[in-house]
Amino acid sequence: MKSLFPLFMAIPLGCAFLITLGTKKLPRVADILASLATISLFVLSILIFRIHGSYKMGDWGGWPPIGINLEIDGFSNIMLVVVNLVALAATLFSIKYMEQYTAKYKYYGLFLLMVGGMNGVILTGDLFNLFVFLEIASIASYALVAFGCEHEELEASFKYLVLGSIGSTFILLGVALTYGLTGQLNMEAVTKVLTPEIRSTFIFILTSTSFIVGFGIKAALVPFHPWLPDAHPSAPAPISAMLSGVLIKALGIYTIIRVLVNVLGLTPLFGLLLIVLGALSMIIGALLAAGQWDFKRLLAYSSISQMGYIILGIGLGGYLIVTGGSDTAASLAILGGIFHLGNHAVFKSLLFLCSGSIEQATGTRLLQEMGGLRSKMPLTRTTCTIASLSISGIPPLNGFWSKLLIVIATILAAFKQPLFFILTAIIILVSFITLTYYLKVLRFAFLGELPESLKQIREAPFFMCIPLVILVILCVGMGILLIPGIREIALDPAVNMLKQAVQAGLN
Repeated sequence: MKSLFPLFMAIPLGCAFLITLGTKKLPRVADILASLATISLFVLSILIFRIHGSYKMGDWGGWPPIGINLEIDGFSNIMLVVVNLVALAATLFSIKYMEQYTAKYKYYGLFLLMVGGMNGVILTGDLFNLFVFLEIASIASYALVAFGCEHEELEASFKYLVLGSIGSTFILLGVALTYGLTGQLNMEAVTKVLTPEIRSTFIFILTSTSFIVGFGIKAALVPFHPWLPDAHPSAPAPISAMLSGVLIKALGIYTIIRVLVNVLGLTPLFGLLLIVLGALSMIIGALLAAGQWDFKRLLAYSSISQMGYIILGIGLGGYLIVTGGSDTAASLAILGGIFHLGNHAVFKSLLFLCSGSIEQATGTRLLQEMGGLRSKMPLTRTTCTIASLSISGIPPLNGFWSKLLIVIATILAAFKQPLFFILTAIIILVSFITLTYYLKVLRFAFLGELPESLKQIREAPFFMCIPLVILVILCVGMGILLIPGIREIALDPAVNMLKQAVQAGLN
C-alpha cells in the first residue's frame, strides 16, 4: 500500500497537465477529469488511512538521510482525508459555478496544482521538498485568487503574493539555518542530530522563530493575517472554500506543528508562544468578523478566529507535556485541536460554498441587500444554518465537541496553573461572539422580507447542491468520531504521535 503514496502528487499534477494541454475547447471533459482526479484522491486517502511508515523514492543508497522519501503517520492520515474531501466538494461545486468565468481549463489546472502541492507538503519527509511543494500550492493559489481579473481580485492577489512571498522567505531561511546547524534536510535525520546543546544556541532559536513567522503567515495567525481578509472574499467561492477549509491548515497549521514539534522539538517558550498566538487570533478574528457586513469577508475573519482554537489546543497540549502538567489535559487539548482542524474544514468550506450560491443568485455579498431568501433557497438556508450553528459550538453539532474538549483541557490545566482559567473564559467568550455574528448572517440573509429585485431568484443548480448536502451531513454526524472504538481508529493515532514527538524532543 505504501507504493500508493506518490499517487497523491502524481494524479493531480498529471491531470493538471492533461486538462491544461487538451481541454481548452472541451469544458465538460475538464469537468470530468478534475472530478475523477479528486474522487480518486479521496478514495486513496481512505484506503491508506491505517497505513503508517515511509516510502523510498528511488534507490539512493544510504537512505535516510540521503534520498527523497514520503512519510505518513496518524496526523498525515487525517490531513490527507480532510484536504481531499474538501477538494472533492469544491470540484463538484465548480462544475456549474465556474461557468460564469472563462477558461475553465486553466482554473482546473491551477486547482489541481494547488491540491498536489498540499498533498506533497503533507507527505514529504524532508524540509526542502516541503518548501518546494508549499510553493507549488502557494503560487497556484495566488493565481486562483485573481481568477476573476477584476480590480478587487487583482489587488487581493497582489497583497497575498507579497505577504506570501515574505512568509516563504522566512521558511526558506529556516530550512537553510536548519541545514547549517545539522548538515541534514531529512526530518528524521535532523531530529536525531539535534542535541540539547544545539537547542540552547541563538541560531536554533532564530531557526524556530523563522519557521513560526513563515508558517504563521501561511496560516494567517494574528499578527500575520493581513492578506487573508482580502484574498478569501475575492476568490471564486470554491477557491475560498479551499483557502479557508484546507490551504491555511496544510501550509500553515500542519507545517508549523510538524516542524516545531516533530523536527525541532517543542520548548516551553515556543509552546507558550503558540498558546498566545492562538488566543490573540481567536479574540481579534472574532471581533473583526462581528463588524463585517460583507458575507465572505465575515467568513474570512472568522477563519482567523477558528485557526486560533486549533493552535491554542495543540500548543496547550505540547506546553503541558514539556512542563510536566496534567497528562489528561494535554491529551484532551491535542485531541480537541486536531478534531477542530477537521471540523473547521467541513463547516467553513460549507459556509463559503453557501456564500457562493447566495452571491451567484443575488449578485451581492452584502447582507443588508439580502433578506427573505429562506423561501427561494431552502436547501442553502438549511445547510448554512446548520454550518453557522456548528461553527458557533451549538450541540450536538461537530463544532461543539471539539470546543468542549479544549475547554475541559483548559479547566484541568488550571487546577495546577490558575492562569489557564483565562483561556477557558476566552474560549467561551469567543464562542458567544461567534454565535452573535452568525445569527446576524442568518437574520439578514434568510429572514425578513424578500427585496423586489430578488423575486426571480431560485435555488442553486443540482451540482452545486451535492457538496452542500455532503458537508452538512458531516457537520451533523462527525461527533461519532469521539465514540470509544471509533476514536481509537480515527483520532488517537494522531494524538499519540504528537504526544510522543513532544516527549522525544525532551530527550
